[in-house]
Amino acid sequence: MERQAPGSRGLLEKPAAASSGLSALGAAFILLKSALGAGLLSFPWAFHKASGVGAAFLIELVSLVFLTSGLVILGYAASISGKVTYQGVVAELCGPAIGKLCEACFIVNLLMISVAFLRVIGDQLEKLCDFLLPGTPPAPQPWYTDQRFTLTLLSMLVILPLSAPREIGFQKTTSFLGTLASCYLALVIMVQYYLGPQGLPREPLPVLSPASWVSVFSVFPTICFGFQCHEAAVSIYCSMRNQSLSHWALVSLLSLLACCLVYSLIGVYGFLTFGAEVSADILMSYPGNDGVIVIARILFAVSIVTAYPIVLFLGRSVMQDFWRRSCGQACGPRALADSSGMGVRMLLTVLWVAVTLAMTLFVPDLSKIIGIIGGVSSFFIFIFPGLCLICAISTEPIGPRAKCCLEAWGVVSVLIGTFIFGQSTVEAVLELL
Repeated sequence: MERQAPGSRGLLEKPAAASSGLSALGAAFILLKSALGAGLLSFPWAFHKASGVGAAFLIELVSLVFLTSGLVILGYAASISGKVTYQGVVAELCGPAIGKLCEACFIVNLLMISVAFLRVIGDQLEKLCDFLLPGTPPAPQPWYTDQRFTLTLLSMLVILPLSAPREIGFQKTTSFLGTLASCYLALVIMVQYYLGPQGLPREPLPVLSPASWVSVFSVFPTICFGFQCHEAAVSIYCSMRNQSLSHWALVSLLSLLACCLVYSLIGVYGFLTFGAEVSADILMSYPGNDGVIVIARILFAVSIVTAYPIVLFLGRSVMQDFWRRSCGQACGPRALADSSGMGVRMLLTVLWVAVTLAMTLFVPDLSKIIGIIGGVSSFFIFIFPGLCLICAISTEPIGPRAKCCLEAWGVVSVLIGTFIFGQSTVEAVLELL
C-alpha cells in the first residue's frame, strides 16, 4: 500500500529498513557522543548547587524518563512526517510558525554550545601550555602559547576538516574515540577521590541534603546542557538502517543510560573530592602539574573536538534550509544555487567556525552561559517533542484512552519544559546582572 500523507502510518508499524546506513552500534555511539560534551565538566558543580548528592541524583533519574521519552517521540515524529531534520519535523507537524521558532532556537542554542566547546578546549590548551612551558610569574609566556593563537590554529587544522563532510555518519569512528576519552575522565576523577589530588587537602564530606527547593531546581539547566543530544536525534534516526520505533527506543535508552552512568560518576566523585570549592569546570580544580590530569585534559580536549563537528552539522542543516528557501536559483552561480553542494557547505562551515571562534575569545566563564544553554535546550528536550506528540497523535488510528494518555504526556512535557526555560533564563539573567 502506498503511503499517502503524514500520519497515515500506524504508531506501531515498522518502516522499511534502509539498504545502507548507520548500524545500531554506530547510531548509539553518535547519540552518546552528542551528549558527552562539555556538560561532563559541570556535573560536580551541579551537585554542589543542589547541596547534595541525593537530591541531584534523584533529579537526574526523573529527568532521564523525559529525556528518553523525547528521543522516542522525535523518532516517531520523523517517521510519520517524512522529514530528515529536527526543524523540518517540527514545521511539518506543528506548523510553519512553530517551525520558524524552532529554527531560531536551534541556531542560538547550537552556536552557544559550539562557543562553550571552544571555551573548554581553550582552557585545556592554556593549562597544557603552562604545564609544558613552566616559567616564573614575572616572565611572560611565549606568543605561540597565547590562547588566541593555539585555539585558532587548532580550529583551522583539526576542527574545520572534521566538520567538512556532508554526512553525519562520518563521525561514528571519532565518536567512539571521544566516548572512550570521556570514560577515562570519569575513571580519573574516581581514582583521584580515593588517592586525593596532589597538593590539595582532602575536603570534609559535604552535606548530603538540599538546602532548599530553589537550589534543587537550579540543577535542571546543567542537566539539560549535559544530556542534550535531542538536536541530533532526527538526523541520527534517519541515517539508521533499521528505523523501527522499538529499535530506536532501545538505542535511545541504552545511550542515555550509559551517559547517565558517566555523568553520575563524575558528578558524585568530583563533588565529594572538592565539596563547596568545586569549580564549574572540574578539571580546573585539579593541580596543573599532575601527569594523570594532564592526560585527562588531552583526552577530554579530543572528546570535545570530536563533538564539535556534530553540533556544526546540525547548525549547518538549518542554514542550508534557510539558504534553499531564500536563495534558490536567484543565488547566481549554479554552485551557490544548490544548498547541499560543496560550495555552499564549505562556505557555511567556514562561517560557523569563524563566528564561534570569534565569540569564544570574548565569552566569559563557562558557568555564565550554562543557564542560557540549558534554558534553550529545554525547547528541544521537552517543549518541541511534546508539541510534536500532541499534533501527531491526533491523526493516529488508536483508541481514545491511549490517545488521551499520549496527549496528556505531551502537555506535561511542554509544561515542564516551559518551567525549566523560565526558571533557568531568569536565574541566568540575574547572575549576569
